[in-house]
Amino acid sequence: MCEQTPIVIIGGGMAGIMAARTLKEKGYQDILIVDKSRSVGGRMATRRIEDGKVDHGAQFFTARTEKFQTFINDWIKEGSVKNWFGDKYHRYISTRGMNSFAKKLAEDISVRLETRIAAIMRNEDGYTLVTDHGESFNAKAVLVTVPAPQAKALLQSEGLQLDTKFLHKLDEIVFQPCLVGLFDLEQPTSLPVDGHLDSGLPEGVMRLVDHKKKGISPNTTVCIYMTSEWSKIHYDKGEEAVLEKMKEITSAYFDFNSVISSQLKKWRYAEATQFLREPFLNTELEYPLLVAGDAFLDPQDTANRTRLESAFISGIAAGEELAALLK
Repeated sequence: MCEQTPIVIIGGGMAGIMAARTLKEKGYQDILIVDKSRSVGGRMATRRIEDGKVDHGAQFFTARTEKFQTFINDWIKEGSVKNWFGDKYHRYISTRGMNSFAKKLAEDISVRLETRIAAIMRNEDGYTLVTDHGESFNAKAVLVTVPAPQAKALLQSEGLQLDTKFLHKLDEIVFQPCLVGLFDLEQPTSLPVDGHLDSGLPEGVMRLVDHKKKGISPNTTVCIYMTSEWSKIHYDKGEEAVLEKMKEITSAYFDFNSVISSQLKKWRYAEATQFLREPFLNTELEYPLLVAGDAFLDPQDTANRTRLESAFISGIAAGEELAALLK
């Protein structure tokens, strides 16, 4: 059986969520977000580890634009966001963990989780999207917000016959990986009072976070973020060996004799080091089919790097464009 949904958004990260919210504000109600994960949020990810909690993707977000700052101010008033640290550029966090905030943003949007779209094909009324389990959705319009390499693989379908110049644009986006060690500890850490450290660290380490000091975990849970170079070298090595290496490198900061449990998170597409200066791409097909995400930066973006805010802006821009195209 083929489900009928006028607008399907592939990918439930910030870009997908904000595109859906934008479309709903413009009167479009029949929208479905499809995501392969167990929760919306993308890199707005939070995980339970024993009795504690860790944000193991994006740790915070900043605002360089008035539009994003306006939303943040509203979120602060309602108590879902607070300032963590920072003077010139405040680092904002969700008061209950980043994933909890993503779920709140998507709470009135239809979502199909643990569903991977394997193919997109044209039909006489729009598109047919087929999952890797053989389910299918018909849509009048599609927005793809997954990382560019995954988006390209999806859009290379013979049934779409996209211009090669469009696909080559996606090749311009280059992502780097990140390995993150998650540890539950019995003993407190020596990290600063705000629980965050990203300078003066050993080679290979990008960031250290204590989530009890951050204020989202009742227990001492920490994340060790490794640099993209270190992560590339160790990406395909065994989890136990990688975690042991992380412990060895950061032993000056944590008492690993008090480890209760540990986990390794692999982000293959952690950050785009090469990105596009366009908030989204339009395939220019008869029925709307757009691509957006954090690697699609507004031409006026002064930060020159991908981040949660760039996904936010890209999602809104793509949502507005879809609404205009559907009129």
